[in-house]
Amino acid sequence: MKSNNPLAETSPPPCRGRAREGVETMQLHCSTPILTFPLQGGRNWVGSNERSGMKPARLSLRRCSGLALLFALFALGGCSTVKDWFGSKDSAAEPAKLTGINETAKFEVRWHTDLGDSGASLLQPALTKDAIYGASGKGTLTRVDRVSGKQVWRVESDIAVSGGVGAGEGLALIGSTKGEVLAYGEDGKLRWKSKVSSEVLSAPQAAEGVVIVRSGDGRIAGLDAADGKRMWLYERSTPALVVRSHAGVTLQRGVAFAGFAGGKLAAIKISDGSLLWEVSVSQPRGATELERISDITSNPVADDEQVCAIAFQGRVACYDAAQGNSLWSRDIGSDKGMMLLRKYLYLSDARGAVIALDKTSGSTVWKNEKLFLRDTATPYALGNFVAAGDYEGYLHGLNREDGSFAARIKLDGSAIQAAPLGLDDGVLVQTRNGGLYSLSLK
Repeated sequence: MKSNNPLAETSPPPCRGRAREGVETMQLHCSTPILTFPLQGGRNWVGSNERSGMKPARLSLRRCSGLALLFALFALGGCSTVKDWFGSKDSAAEPAKLTGINETAKFEVRWHTDLGDSGASLLQPALTKDAIYGASGKGTLTRVDRVSGKQVWRVESDIAVSGGVGAGEGLALIGSTKGEVLAYGEDGKLRWKSKVSSEVLSAPQAAEGVVIVRSGDGRIAGLDAADGKRMWLYERSTPALVVRSHAGVTLQRGVAFAGFAGGKLAAIKISDGSLLWEVSVSQPRGATELERISDITSNPVADDEQVCAIAFQGRVACYDAAQGNSLWSRDIGSDKGMMLLRKYLYLSDARGAVIALDKTSGSTVWKNEKLFLRDTATPYALGNFVAAGDYEGYLHGLNREDGSFAARIKLDGSAIQAAPLGLDDGVLVQTRNGGLYSLSLK
């Protein structure tokens, strides 16, 4: 049985995991996202079993999304060998090995602290003008001083954190695997606790008195920032086969932009949850259900003029932010995300290449393919450089002019999955093991 899925040609080495006969869930410890589908006929859904009565087969993908997707079909469909899906083992693609570079700049660690292991979640820190907030997968929430890196306070939330950290409206926000949303004040005291329809897989966001929470079943809830009570709920239908991801929402000028299964991008009014417009970034293509997956599995990026989104196995496209009119689109797929800064759009594609695009036309400015299959995280533009992490814990600095390597540093050796954040003329990076680093690049 031979697959025509292009992911089979670009998959990193096999994931670690197991599937037992009679068990509906298989966990493979690789990288985002997760594929969910029913073991037997019926409507697919993600989340608790209250609505359908079925247990979904859930596949957690870490660092080898294409391979793990097909492992699910192997485990559930009874194929004779995994080799049948991918061809011979000798022909399997491997992540690029790093070679020496001519360093024209240097990363310097300004400070480092430990937040605790992220576990299976993709966690990222949150920045405010006065503080940094970070969390561990086991529920520890920490406030860190921006300048010194010293921990101001730590609290135990007693939840398994699967989404966080978000900040806004004077709150630090985290979500749990059970759909719990906790809001802490700047003093570390719990302000309120709420619950949404299923697990929270991305950091809650807050603006204009509303906390926006996206849950694993694709619903988006608007909670009152004062007490956590639900103000509105946005929901839409989903295809039969979806990629379960850590995609959240992007807030810009009173609008929450969100990508969905099937390649849809929506603009939602923050104040009341009403739909302003919706477009199709990518249309499903291919002969099989697996090949036709074109979900948007990362956050859109937006400025005052336009909003852009990229689909898994699909396209990248930009639209007029006010009306949703198409500006341009082209074939590039990614499950990671992008950064929009001034005239350029920076992204890492499905093969790990870091690419700079002209935001007005979508044309390629430069492309660095030397991080092939290294699970390159979303890049961040910093001064004259672009910073991006990989699965071995390396942070790479690329020249913004041509994408060539300028600097490299290895942090704690665990994967850098979330995009770096800008911090005082430098970057802030959280690793999978919970290391929080403030770095300069000069």
